[in-house]
Amino acid sequence: MITIKKPNEIEKMRVAGKLTGDALKYIEEHIKPGITTAQINKLIHEFITSHDAIPSFLGYRGYPASACVSVNDVVVHGIPGSYALQEGDIVSIDVGVIKDGWNGDAARTFGVGKISAEAQKLIDVTRECFFEGIKHARAGRRLGDLGEAIQKHAESNGFGVVREMIGHGIGRNMHEDPSVPNYGKAGTGVLLKSGYTIAVEPMINAGTFKIKFDSDGWTTRSADGSLSAHYENKIVVQDGETLILKL
Repeated sequence: MITIKKPNEIEKMRVAGKLTGDALKYIEEHIKPGITTAQINKLIHEFITSHDAIPSFLGYRGYPASACVSVNDVVVHGIPGSYALQEGDIVSIDVGVIKDGWNGDAARTFGVGKISAEAQKLIDVTRECFFEGIKHARAGRRLGDLGEAIQKHAESNGFGVVREMIGHGIGRNMHEDPSVPNYGKAGTGVLLKSGYTIAVEPMINAGTFKIKFDSDGWTTRSADGSLSAHYENKIVVQDGETLILKL
């Protein structure tokens, strides 16, 4: 069942969203060659808990960290560890918080030092895909409108749209209905209503859209080893312009 959030609930979600965004802004300052993915996770954990919030990823379905730190060909759910970022890497960081019972969820992909033109284009297009998609996240439209816009923008730039990993509803639970694919056909899918809160998160590969899983059961990679980028915010569907709940 998809729940419609009331204005006071949306305000609480805005607070959780702002904290999520602040955590990403904070960690961006530390994305430099030499920092390990475990150190990134530790900094994010400390930032969230210092703001009287809970890292929602930690322990979720057994996930062992407070952030997903996904380097280069890792699409999502990279488990932090001993790997030290190197000049030219790209790293996607996905953060979730629970503040006063409400969830925030957002992700960004950052370049480490000087990166290639291809890598920068991938990061830029992935961000653009989010904004192309949410143009259609309005009451009376359908999720297929949003998915088609994301897919068209990515593929027109020669990139692949991951199919198996998708966005989701969000609220008191990190994952709620509806599922929010980053591909689709306009005029199909769930009819959007004012008050729906969803996490829109394009995951875009420089090569194939296909993915593979590491033996840890979490780490998800592009099947051909190509770079992957991720951009996510939670939003509120309205009758007019979409409200982004990260800012």
